[in-house]
Amino acid sequence: MAAPHAFRYCPSCATPLELLTQDEDGGPKQRLRCPGCLWTHWNNPTPVLAAIIECTDQGGQILLARNAAWRHRMFALITGFMEAGETPEQGITREVAEETSLTVDALKLIGVYDFQRMNQVIIAYHAQARGEVRLSPELAEYRLYRPEDVRCWRAGTGYALAEFLRSRGHEPQFIELPPRS
Repeated sequence: MAAPHAFRYCPSCATPLELLTQDEDGGPKQRLRCPGCLWTHWNNPTPVLAAIIECTDQGGQILLARNAAWRHRMFALITGFMEAGETPEQGITREVAEETSLTVDALKLIGVYDFQRMNQVIIAYHAQARGEVRLSPELAEYRLYRPEDVRCWRAGTGYALAEFLRSRGHEPQFIELPPRS
């Protein structure tokens, strides 16, 4: 149950956490809990924002980028975490600007997708954006694709991309994700 990055000690009293079963609203549930103070590590999914960026001054091409930390040459949507005090729309607009230097002119919610592989919930937007692409250090490179040339992956943001392509009259083509390292 516990991922390698999960809590090991209670943040309240420093007692080692244990997998304990306790009655909750839906019945008995096993979670990492503190046997001393009963603090619970809920391990809820993290909300992640994603943008399918349509570059309006590049003939409507879709921008995909490769994260500098990825060892595979995968290109993906611009994603990031929402910050306290901002709406999802403000958050993805900020992420697009921080990671690509593009200005978002219009946003439309595509949908919400689970990404259990990373314990995340993806909130995906179509972002119409313009400007000169200048990548942040967290991105290694980018490519612009015609919508009909984009390939989707069978997970979180890939399903959002597939839904976007279908809304534009393109049947999505799928690729397999590389194995996790």
